[in-house]
Amino acid sequence: MILTTTNTIEGHKVQDYLGIVTGVSIKVKKGGMTFSMEKYADSFEALLSEIKEEAFQELRKNAINLKANAIVGIKIDIEPLTSFSMIMVSITGTAVKVV
Repeated sequence: MILTTTNTIEGHKVQDYLGIVTGVSIKVKKGGMTFSMEKYADSFEALLSEIKEEAFQELRKNAINLKANAIVGIKIDIEPLTSFSMIMVSITGTAVKVV
């Protein structure tokens, strides 16, 4: 599956637009007993990578369900929901069939 933030794929022609697909993942940031900015930043980065990967997997799954072989125009939105110590990643794109 081809994933791109652009609206076209060089060397490919969009044969059919199949619909908008999304992938969303939300996780709660677990706090520790001690506070270190370095440890916090490292754990936040690791958690964000995990959440993004989950959202991309859901995006791909939804596109495959539409029989797509590519997703164009991908947009990623990362929202730290600090009042709940939660992080949300939402990824949206257009599922297409390319040749």
